[in-house]
Amino acid sequence: MCSFSQVPLQPGQSFKFTVLETLDRIKEEFQFLQAQYHSLKLECEKLASEKTEMQRHYIMYYEMSYGLNIEMHKQAEIVKRLSAICAQIIPFLSQEQQQLQHLSHHTAGIPLTPHPSGLALGGGSGLLALTGALGVSAHLTGKDERNHLDISFNCVFFSFSIFKMNNQNVLMCLFFLLFFSAALRSPLSMTPASYPAHFGVVSHAGLNGELASPGGFGGSLTLSPQISTAASAYTRSPMVAYESRSHLRPSGLSSSLPGSSGGKPAYSFHVSADGQMQPVPFPSDALLGPGIPRHARQIHTLSHGEVVCAVTISTSTRHVYTGGKGCVKVWDISQPGSKSPMAQLDCLNRDNYIRSCKLLPDGRTLIVGGEASTLSIWDLATPTPRIKAELTSSAPACYALAISPDNKVCFSCCSDGNIVVWDLHNQTLVRQFQGHTDGASCIDISNDGTKLWTGGLDNTVRCWDLREGRQLQQHDFTSQIFSLGYCPTGEWLAVGMESSNVEVLHVSKPDKYQLHLHESCVLSLKFAYCGKWFVSTGKDNLLNAWRTPYGASIFQSKESSSVLSCDVSPDDKYIVTGSGDKKATVYEVVY
Repeated sequence: MCSFSQVPLQPGQSFKFTVLETLDRIKEEFQFLQAQYHSLKLECEKLASEKTEMQRHYIMYYEMSYGLNIEMHKQAEIVKRLSAICAQIIPFLSQEQQQLQHLSHHTAGIPLTPHPSGLALGGGSGLLALTGALGVSAHLTGKDERNHLDISFNCVFFSFSIFKMNNQNVLMCLFFLLFFSAALRSPLSMTPASYPAHFGVVSHAGLNGELASPGGFGGSLTLSPQISTAASAYTRSPMVAYESRSHLRPSGLSSSLPGSSGGKPAYSFHVSADGQMQPVPFPSDALLGPGIPRHARQIHTLSHGEVVCAVTISTSTRHVYTGGKGCVKVWDISQPGSKSPMAQLDCLNRDNYIRSCKLLPDGRTLIVGGEASTLSIWDLATPTPRIKAELTSSAPACYALAISPDNKVCFSCCSDGNIVVWDLHNQTLVRQFQGHTDGASCIDISNDGTKLWTGGLDNTVRCWDLREGRQLQQHDFTSQIFSLGYCPTGEWLAVGMESSNVEVLHVSKPDKYQLHLHESCVLSLKFAYCGKWFVSTGKDNLLNAWRTPYGASIFQSKESSSVLSCDVSPDDKYIVTGSGDKKATVYEVVY
């Protein structure tokens, strides 16, 4: 029996590892690098979430600062008009009251418009004068009554001083005013006969300008027409450009656009070429005029049985096609009542979802794509629909389809980032547009058939020249692109993002609009054929209708699950949505 003794290494002699030891060391180093990779990945994800949170905070603080700025300007306008009222009322106080005011007035007054008599008046005198007009006649008799007046005047002047220091609402000041006036005379009641014949107040239009309709003080107080007119100046002016983001309208789809007297945050922003964001002041006719819906009402629910990832509606608006797992179902919506599919078209593999289906305008051909390398072309003109051709590409999946205006060419967005162009007549591949570095997720084509717009998971939107076969434009974003639509009347492209934003880009200028009503990723988007409005749907269960291009909210509906797809009928009278609760919903658009 022999034994082997280990020979020690000599100086300068290299240590030799066996193959297994080398593999173990490589494995350990790989695991170490893998752990570092995961650690760095987690840090990157954390930084990305922090960046998103900072962006949200920036928008929130921007909205708050803008609202405060508007509020400051409104309060300044209120003070200016209050001063005008005081300037008109003060001359009708007795000389004794005016002297009392000068004794109690220790702070700088608000500049007032000079009265025709040439008497210069301070801000404090204005409220004293208003007190006199509300509860005191021009000539007081009785020492006790004068003492009470002195107390009330000092209290009211004190409240007005607080208003000037803290910029509080003028209505609070008027409350003190009416309270102390009521303490002197009960009930507080005045008639026009209580004033001299020449008593005058600046007209309502002159005082209010563009302010809102007057508000009442309520209670049992009876004010004269003159004072009611003056009090109306303190209501707040409407701000058309605001609406609460958290406010979700009910399923009835109200079409009203509320004002923002409470300074609610904006949801539509104009983004200039240098990246400056400003809330959009909507025009007065934003929700008016021909072609602008008032609301939409749900008329049909189509129970598909699987998650509905694709929908389309026929030109005749009679048939709706819903794509789910492994099949497309055909529905007749021309008659009311409960619905069952009139046909089922089995496509792709049984467990693969349909991602897009497009119907040619004649209603005789349906093209279907999804989680497979094959597109199916269906002949719907036969008594029993049948597959008349299949188009096979190298990509494992098709995410979106588009048809050229002449119905001769089909474009498919592939999971490998390529845009494949198919000749529908010869069923052949014509060319591929290559540029997206990740899956191409959405597509639309211009009405003249010369430009193609595509969005991708590589955070880019690209424009392609179909005549020359080259890329014309590229827009980079910080979020993946899930949906887009090109306005049929040109100039505007709406983009739905994973970040929950909808951005409306001008195709030839750097200006754009950013819309913030969705609370999660925007999964589908479609323009009305008139181009005046468009709809978007999202993972937040919402269907939103927007005014082109600035994004005034026309109506909103909340469904019971994520809304994955949508389509608008060619006559703009119907909207169809497909959702995660295994159904499609048909809405009638009401004008």
